[in-house]
Amino acid sequence: MWLLTGMGREMKLKTKFNLVLSAVFIVGFAVVGFISHTVLHNNAKEDVIKHAGMMMEAALAIRGYTVKEIRPLLVSQLKEKFLPQSVPSYAATQNFNELRKNNPEYHYKEATLNPTNPRDRATDWETDIIQEFRDNQERQTIVGERETPTGRMLYFARPIKIKNKDCLVCHSTVDAAPQTMIKLYGDANGFGWKYNEVVGSQIVSVPLNVPIEKANYAFMIIMGSLIVASLIMFILLNIMLNKIIIKPVRVMSNIADEISKGNTSVDQFKHKGDDEISELSESFNRMRISLEKAMKMIDDD
Repeated sequence: MWLLTGMGREMKLKTKFNLVLSAVFIVGFAVVGFISHTVLHNNAKEDVIKHAGMMMEAALAIRGYTVKEIRPLLVSQLKEKFLPQSVPSYAATQNFNELRKNNPEYHYKEATLNPTNPRDRATDWETDIIQEFRDNQERQTIVGERETPTGRMLYFARPIKIKNKDCLVCHSTVDAAPQTMIKLYGDANGFGWKYNEVVGSQIVSVPLNVPIEKANYAFMIIMGSLIVASLIMFILLNIMLNKIIIKPVRVMSNIADEISKGNTSVDQFKHKGDDEISELSESFNRMRISLEKAMKMIDDD
């Protein structure tokens, strides 16, 4: 009977302890999971934005190189035949097309509302970006995400603004444009541009799938390690609870039960140390001695 009562008490104490411990672990998992997931995904996106920014800087470098060093070499030939290689946007786009042969998921485009070259015409979502730059002239970058057939992409965009009046030679009016360019592209598109007008946007698109998958993998490793560590801690705490608290309390409960039945021959409870259980054992033994003396006095009377 006492054994069942003792086991019930033991299970009750362990159950309360494990319920509290489980609640603490669950809250800890939720907090750590939320923070680690947020940090890992933010870091993944920041890395993608950094790579997109580097690609944009590379495009700007190619444009600058074309204007300063390539175009002057082609001036004499442009009078007889228009050479797209002298156009900065063409040079940047062609360079990135070479890059895409080994990295087809990366995209670079100088999207324009009214381009000379039809391949540069802005699509619907690119038009929205250009319009945002036109409506907010002070804005220098736009970063966003969109779904594509190949997965989620992050785009990094900058405005194309006419700051060099030399560009208007080819894009102001048909009459002012080089006849060699009109012969190549026709006179229907690429004209009517104005100084300080936003006519398009440089847009770099970088895939998010790979960095996000890496972030998810790292998240699973972190959470898996945390679960294993928590299980080990859970087991160790239960062992310590049983050894330090449950076992001594069970022994004292057994002795107290025997004494309550009149059996005073049971051994005294001994517990080494200077913790609360030791203090409890000393108090218990003093109470037992007092009880035995009282019972003896009653028997003598």
